[in-house]
Amino acid sequence: MCKSLHKHTLLFFADTLQALSLPSILLFLFPLLQTSHCLSKAHVFIYGGCSQNKYQPNTPFQGNLNSLLSSISSSSTQFSYNSFAMGNGTSSPPEASAYGLYQCRGDLSMPECAECVQSAVGQLGLICVDGYGAQLQLDGCYVRYENVDFLGKLDMTMFFKKCSPSTSNDDEFFRRRDDVLADLQSGVGFRVRSLGIVEGVAQCTGDLSAGDCAACLAEAVGKLKNVCGSAAAVDVFLAKCYARYWASGYYATDSSNEDEVGKTVAIIVGVLAGVALFIVLLSFLRRTLG
Repeated sequence: MCKSLHKHTLLFFADTLQALSLPSILLFLFPLLQTSHCLSKAHVFIYGGCSQNKYQPNTPFQGNLNSLLSSISSSSTQFSYNSFAMGNGTSSPPEASAYGLYQCRGDLSMPECAECVQSAVGQLGLICVDGYGAQLQLDGCYVRYENVDFLGKLDMTMFFKKCSPSTSNDDEFFRRRDDVLADLQSGVGFRVRSLGIVEGVAQCTGDLSAGDCAACLAEAVGKLKNVCGSAAAVDVFLAKCYARYWASGYYATDSSNEDEVGKTVAIIVGVLAGVALFIVLLSFLRRTLG
């Protein structure tokens, strides 16, 4: 699963470097170093997104957003899900409001949940600089904020899908897959199911009602069956839920790609470090010659 990190790190690299100051460049190195070794699968990057609209520094929205992200980080040490609305009172202008939530995968311990969420919050501030909205899905947790109220509202927009390059022509595999997916779709909360060689997992965000969760999972399961043909493993992430299935042992084969990913990320980190060193040297020379 570390393979997805390779693709998305490269996508974010160019835009992020242009937006970062020297202190931010240095801070940017640490998440890359951490994820490049894939120390915890909970930290593996799946997808992220940023609003194109930017807020101005030192505005009421920025203050509310900082409070929101601080609350998310603090809450994650005690709860696996929570949502917040900041600055939405009658005395605040509507454009100053910030809404957000986080959710951890249901099988994580509280320390693992907190570590994942706090890592995601830190990365959001780097990849979505001054954005009115942002979201980041790691393997173990999800964090999202917006300047409009999205909490408790069903949204089945597909944010991300992944189809395995390997396929199956075994009718029995797909019969078992369909049974696993039907079981995942029948409940709410975090669900893990396996049948023979097929395994699956599904989860809704905690702000959905039971009925909306069921509708979201039905949509996700429908897409799992249709968007990737006969793939042996498929991930579908909608705005408010996700569902995944795979052939047993499939993700173990991804470990063979980790060395290549690690080398690529190491090159990126080396380039960033070189840029930071060059900026420091240039600044020193200017002060010396000036």
